Amino acid sequence: MQTQTKIYSVTEVNSLVKEALEASLPGRVTVRGEITGWKQHSSGHCYFSLKDEGSVLPCAMWKPNFAKVRFRPDNGLAVLATGFVNVYVPQGRYSLVVEEMTPAGVGALQLAFEQMVRKLRAEGLFSDEHKKPIPTYPERIGILTSESGAAVHDIADSVHHRWPCTRLYLYPVPVQGEGAAAQIAAAIRDVNRRNARLKLDLLIVGRGGGSLEDLWAFNEEVLARAIFASTIPIISAVGHEVDVTVADMVADARASTPTKAGVVAVPDMRDVLADLAHEERRLSANVQSRLELAGEYLRTVLASAAFRNPLLPIRNREQHVDELASGLADGVKGLLADARIALQGYYEQVTRIEPHRLLGKVAIELNELRSRVLAGATAALNACRMELTAEENRLRALDPRSVLKRGYSITLSQETGRVVRTLDDVQVGDDLITELAGDNLIESRVTVRRSRTQ
Repeated sequence: MQTQTKIYSVTEVNSLVKEALEASLPGRVTVRGEITGWKQHSSGHCYFSLKDEGSVLPCAMWKPNFAKVRFRPDNGLAVLATGFVNVYVPQGRYSLVVEEMTPAGVGALQLAFEQMVRKLRAEGLFSDEHKKPIPTYPERIGILTSESGAAVHDIADSVHHRWPCTRLYLYPVPVQGEGAAAQIAAAIRDVNRRNARLKLDLLIVGRGGGSLEDLWAFNEEVLARAIFASTIPIISAVGHEVDVTVADMVADARASTPTKAGVVAVPDMRDVLADLAHEERRLSANVQSRLELAGEYLRTVLASAAFRNPLLPIRNREQHVDELASGLADGVKGLLADARIALQGYYEQVTRIEPHRLLGKVAIELNELRSRVLAGATAALNACRMELTAEENRLRALDPRSVLKRGYSITLSQETGRVVRTLDDVQVGDDLITELAGDNLIESRVTVRRSRTQ
C-alpha cells in the first residue's frame, strides 16, 4: 500500500518554522552588531539590521521601547540589542524584536551626551557671541532648583555672604527624573514671559552632584534650547567640580557647584568695599594734589605786578586815551584851517566870474523857452480837438440808431435778438420788439406774413 505524502500550505510551513525557532531559541537574546539600514517610521517604530563580518540580522523596535533609548542610533554604530526572535508568518521572514539597546563599548548616557554636544555645538548654541553678560551688581536673582535639595541653601548662603543686599526668589522645579528637563524649561520660559513685572536681573539653574543618570535632565535638548532662548542671563550650577552638562555649555556662565554660583553671580562685598576705600584714597590724594597746585598758582598770581598795583593798567590806558585825544584835536584844527584857506580861494574865484550876471541871462533864456513851449502846446491841443470833433461826427453818422430820430424804427426777434430784415427771419407767432427813438420799445407778435407783391 502506497503512503500518501502530506502536503503543507505556505502558512503551515512558516508556522512550523516559527514554532521550531521559538522552541529552540532562548526567550531573550543579546546580539552585538553594527546598525545598518536604520529607518524610523512615521508611526514611531524603527526598522533596521545588525551586521557583522559574515551576516545580517533584520531587526524591529517598537515605539514604546525606542522611547527609552537615551542615545540616537545611526548607521555604523556598534550596539548591544536585547530582544527575542520572531517569525512574521505572512511573509516568512524572521527578525529580532529589540526591546533594549545600548552602545557597545561605551555607556548609553555617555554616548547620548556626546551626540547632543556635537549637535548643539554645530548649531552654535555654545558660541561665546551668543552669551549675555552677567550683571555686575544684580539686585534680584531667581533660583530654579528643588526646594528640598541642599543646592538652594548653598546658593543662598553663598550669595548673601558675598552680597547681602541681593534679593533671591525661588522657583521650585524637579531636578531629576522623567519630565524634569521639560518642567525646568517651562519654568525658564514662564519667568522670561513675566519678567516685565518680576524684574529679575539674573537666573541660577542648578542642583547638587550625582551620577550621570541623576544629572541627565540638564543634558536634554529641551532645556538647552530654553536656556539659549532666555533673555535673562543664566548661570548653570550643576553637580560637583568634575560634572559638566549640556546646560553648563549653553548657559551664559557656569558655576562648578551651587556654592560657586554665588561667586559667579555677585561680587564680594569685602572686595567692593576695599575697592571703594582704594578709590577714596586715590581721589583724596588727587584732590589734595590739585589743591596744592591751585594754591601755588594763586600765590604766583598774587605776587604778580597786576595784583601789587591793580590800577596801573587802567592808568596806562587812560594816558593812551589822552594822547589820542590830543592828536585828534590837533588834526581837526589842521583840517579846519586847510578848509578855510580852500573856501577863501573858491570865494575869490566865484567873485571873479560875476554869477549874478550869468543868472540874469539864464533867466531871460528860460522865460523865452517857456513862452515857446506854451504856444506850441496850445496849437497842438487845438489841432487834436478839431480832429476829435471830426471823428465824433463821423461816428454819429454811422450810428444805426441816429435814423430813429427821423421816423425810422428797428425790429428785432425777441427770441434770438437778431434784426428782422426779411420775411424769412420771422414766423407766424414769433414775438418781436420794435425800437423807436428816445429809447422807446414796442412788443408785438406776428399774425400774418405777407409780401407787397402778393
